[in-house]
Amino acid sequence: MIWRCRGRDLDLTRPRVMGVLNVTPDSFSEGGRFATHGAAFDHAVQLATEGAAIIDVGGESTRPGSERVPASQQIDRAVPVIERIVAQLDVAVSVDTSDPRVMHAAIEAGACIVNDVSALCWPGAREVCAQAGVGVCLMHMLGEPRSMQDDPTYRDVSREVSDFLLQQRTRCLTAGIAAQSIVFDPGLGFGKTFVHNMTLLKEMPALVALGCPLLIGVSRKSFVGRMLGRETQDRLYGGLGLAALAVSQGVRIIRTHDVAPTVDVVGAVAAVLQGIGN
Repeated sequence: MIWRCRGRDLDLTRPRVMGVLNVTPDSFSEGGRFATHGAAFDHAVQLATEGAAIIDVGGESTRPGSERVPASQQIDRAVPVIERIVAQLDVAVSVDTSDPRVMHAAIEAGACIVNDVSALCWPGAREVCAQAGVGVCLMHMLGEPRSMQDDPTYRDVSREVSDFLLQQRTRCLTAGIAAQSIVFDPGLGFGKTFVHNMTLLKEMPALVALGCPLLIGVSRKSFVGRMLGRETQDRLYGGLGLAALAVSQGVRIIRTHDVAPTVDVVGAVAAVLQGIGN
């Protein structure tokens, strides 16, 4: 199982860890600790040293209630960091954005993956990615960040998420994006209630069966806090437990703020699964 990402092929026969690098002043989990270019790069070095196969750089917060950030500001925040990571670290770099202008600038800076919470729905996004040959992560989100948690409603959350992802994959293929360049993300915490998130986690094998490698992010999310009664800074163990569950169900990429412990958990579960022939 290979994720083709603009000349960098990522082997997903074993699960991988994507480290989160938010270069924003209003991240829900880091609170702007990596908003300067120097601090952001230093953290990228730490993520790579801890075992991240991918570093996901975002210049716009997508926490519930967040507002859009202009493309020029996202570029100013993210592109210098991407350039430095690409020049000095041997790691795949992803850009976390929905704006095709930011995608283009990040790709020019060396990013080989576009991770889009809007699943390349913005006009021109699919064309930018197809032309560059980057890997893409298509995420499901009901609504947009500023309103997605107002009152998310589904008849069948797993079926509706699956149908949306398959529809977006078809649109990507039509635009010229290679099938092996596409990864799915069900968007846990994005336009979902606590019950919706629990349902998706329980029914993850059905999403894995859709045919594209699956990425999930559970790190420090509010539903983990509700599950365990923990504040943001105390959700590590809950997130690790869910990461282990996800890998055991066939998820191939875990997106996390806490790379070192996640690498250990993912590696341990993968070792057992591979040892019994899976």
